[in-house]
Amino acid sequence: MRELDVILERYLQERYAYAPLAEQLVFEALLDLPDPQLFAYLMGREQPADPEWVDVIAKLTASRR
Repeated sequence: MRELDVILERYLQERYAYAPLAEQLVFEALLDLPDPQLFAYLMGREQPADPEWVDVIAKLTASRR
């Protein structure tokens, strides 16, 4: 999905290199999700149970603005 690519690339360019290791690991775990699931999280249609995932998704969506 092109929308995912844009959001993920922006995060990589703006934040990933400076993020704590725990945040980087969560980001990498999110990349293993099927695209429709990740898209649902990023669009706020669903929310993961893991608070660390919620935090990283919030940062991903903040970087899309």
